[in-house]
Amino acid sequence: MSSLMDSVRAGRTAEVVSLLDGMTDAERRSCFPGLRALRKELRADPWTAEAHRAWPALHVAGAACQTGAAGVASWLAATDMRWWQASPGLLIDVLSDRAPGWLADVVHRLAERPLSARVPYELMAGLVRLSGCPVPTTEAYVHGWVEHIGHVWQRGDTVLARLRKDPHLARLTAALFETNDIGSRLAWTAVEGPNSWTEALAQLTVEGILDRRATVDACLARLLRGGPPADHRVFLRMLRALALSRDEEREHTADWLALASDAASVVAAHAQSVLASLALDGELSTRQLAEVSGAVLFRTEKKLVRAQLVLLGKVLTRDASAADELLPAAAQAFGHEDSDVQERALKLVERHVRKVATTDVREELASATGQLIPTLRRRAAQSLGVSPVASEPAPYEEVLPPAPEPVSLGPAPESAVELAEEVGALLMSGGDVAAFERALDGVVRHACRNRDALVEALEPVVTRRWWDNGDAQYGFRVDDYFTGHHGLVSAADALELLLATLRGNVLTSTLRTAVRRRPGTDDCGHRALARAFEARVWEVAYRIRTEPLPFLLSTPTWDTGLLEPDELVARLDEYRRLGARVSAADFAQALLRVRRGDRAAAEAAAERAALLGTAEGARLAQWLTSVPPAVPVTRRWTSADRVLLESGEVPELRGDLPPEFQSLGQPVSVFRDRRYCNHWSDGMRQHWLALLPEQRELVAVRMLRDIATGAVDDARGAAAVLPRLAESGGAAGELVHLSVAYGLGARHPEDRLAAVDALLVLAARGQLDAARLGADLGQLVRCGAVKPSRLVESARTAAATGAHATVWGILRHTLPALLADLATGETPAPARGLADLLSVAAECAERTGAREELPHLTPTADRRGSSRLVTEARRLRSALAEGVAA
Repeated sequence: MSSLMDSVRAGRTAEVVSLLDGMTDAERRSCFPGLRALRKELRADPWTAEAHRAWPALHVAGAACQTGAAGVASWLAATDMRWWQASPGLLIDVLSDRAPGWLADVVHRLAERPLSARVPYELMAGLVRLSGCPVPTTEAYVHGWVEHIGHVWQRGDTVLARLRKDPHLARLTAALFETNDIGSRLAWTAVEGPNSWTEALAQLTVEGILDRRATVDACLARLLRGGPPADHRVFLRMLRALALSRDEEREHTADWLALASDAASVVAAHAQSVLASLALDGELSTRQLAEVSGAVLFRTEKKLVRAQLVLLGKVLTRDASAADELLPAAAQAFGHEDSDVQERALKLVERHVRKVATTDVREELASATGQLIPTLRRRAAQSLGVSPVASEPAPYEEVLPPAPEPVSLGPAPESAVELAEEVGALLMSGGDVAAFERALDGVVRHACRNRDALVEALEPVVTRRWWDNGDAQYGFRVDDYFTGHHGLVSAADALELLLATLRGNVLTSTLRTAVRRRPGTDDCGHRALARAFEARVWEVAYRIRTEPLPFLLSTPTWDTGLLEPDELVARLDEYRRLGARVSAADFAQALLRVRRGDRAAAEAAAERAALLGTAEGARLAQWLTSVPPAVPVTRRWTSADRVLLESGEVPELRGDLPPEFQSLGQPVSVFRDRRYCNHWSDGMRQHWLALLPEQRELVAVRMLRDIATGAVDDARGAAAVLPRLAESGGAAGELVHLSVAYGLGARHPEDRLAAVDALLVLAARGQLDAARLGADLGQLVRCGAVKPSRLVESARTAAATGAHATVWGILRHTLPALLADLATGETPAPARGLADLLSVAAECAERTGAREELPHLTPTADRRGSSRLVTEARRLRSALAEGVAA
């Protein structure tokens, strides 16, 4: 045994295999406890040269010295040995003397492992050959098989040739169509030729090696099931490579109907083309065509809808008797969101309405015209010889969500165990302002009340933290990591610092130095926000070690960060009673959070604060009676691809506050502040807003560049903070509106949705300046920062909630700038999405009954031709001239 252990430690793998070959099963089993102990030893420090050398030998020895299939499978797929595994050939060699049934059990257990386990395919395939068992069809095995077959460049072979030689081809090909997220792996090889999976499988069906009927059925079933875009592309390409005959297409009519109705756009388009061919050849019944038309015309993809209307027109031209079934189906497009689609559908009905034989169908068509936009509705009444269902237009009523109410923070958990659970959850999820502030206050309270009980309760939370094991993180020691140039990047970092302080992992001298001279941060726009956030955390950590605080003065009353003045007075009174020394950073943060907007409540609280007879009480009284600072003066800078703002100084914040908080009142410069920095955590922006809950413009000016990246640089998550910005306090000025404007033009849908939420919150609170936001959007579109198509999606989403008047109020200030450019020809680029923007504006004007003249609209509407841009301009002009509420 000692010889084996010495060889394993030395990493002499060949010698380990030789020693194992000479051992009996009993001798091997006796070696396993020592191997398990060595594994534990190496796992404690896995990155040393000695560990790196020993891992492969340990991997082989541990697999050979166990008798249970489950234990061997777990050992082979262990996470800690994933990067230093022995070669599959070596593992197969040491396991080759086991019984076939045992080997089959091992390989199926390995195949059941998730993809993330990275079990080598060569190992699983080798064990299948040794055992003679049926090949596994799990996700891990199929993905490994595809990767193995696809790496033909390493073997000078082709995918087609390797598939021909595979003894398990039929079973694994069937599993291929059932495996999730396989499309991206199949696409690694060539798109065409013998190295293409799609053409290789199609060729194998031609040769009879694969059953063609089963392959076609499996391919269609996979497309029906859906999946990620890569799967759609690959399996559709495979279906096309199979080149179905007309008999095969007719046999799968039900599948084409389902795909055209519900599949992804690219797949639905193919199904639609097959159905069109069948319909024009008379091999699709009128009822089937009507049913699929109803589903396709309900889709949002205009290309599919238009193609379906064209198909209906061709069928109706050939078969007049189909009008009674097909025209009501076509009329379903009258309710489409695109007015161009509505007009196409109306033209189709107008062209064939004389072929309708029954009164019931005519009445159905008349009823459907009520979904048309007003101009088309009047045209339908004249051209179809019927009148739409008469109804009194109801006065328009704007539908906005209720203004959000702030949520009160609950008290910190009374028990240390409950607090530890909340801290653990917060470290895992990130949490919000309310959760962080509760946990922060709870740690302070329990550290003062019973530090030992708190440390004991936190044991399960900290036991696996890197700083509790003495390990270095990214090359930093514990003290260096928290005091590094990046500072506390996230709220989780702040909690980690407090926990490490409680556990004694941070030196007192480090805490003292950090309090006296804050860790530096990058010279970026976030610098002031980051320093203010960190100042309180470092001072709390230092006081936990030296002079624990009874509780925090700055814990907010509401989840926005706002602190009620009465509550702060009561806390100062309790500090006075306890004789506790106030933390300067904690008190400064409390002052910045205390509500001063309600002047009556602030002045009443100021009187009580003055009676406390303490320096902090007098300072609070003076703060509450002073007038809150005005919105700083801003200056706008426009470049080739973005618009940014910079702000002037705020003298009040430059006064009697700690230096770390005075920087919040410094001017913000577009050119002086560094563009890139280490403040990468999107989750920190909500905590920055909570620093100044009644001064959101001061925070927005430092976040504006970040939010702009969502539109200009296609960054993801940049606009997630906008709803919190809209819910925050203080004036909603130029910076808030420009931030929302960037969010409405963000690249990613979730960011645009966040911006729409912020827009509706501002509108519901009566804080939306539609003229300012509309002008900002016009400027951003003109300079190329916002693409019109993205703005269209955001405007449609907002209007769909019922806020048509709000959206029109914005667009009526956006469109003139774009229409003026179009008229002069100075900036023709925005015209590409301008028609859609005019369509949204026209719908909002029709619904609200707006009646006014829009600058520069008439020249566009008077253009020659019938382009969509001109059509939508005429529609908007007509709506504004007549003021008809839809």
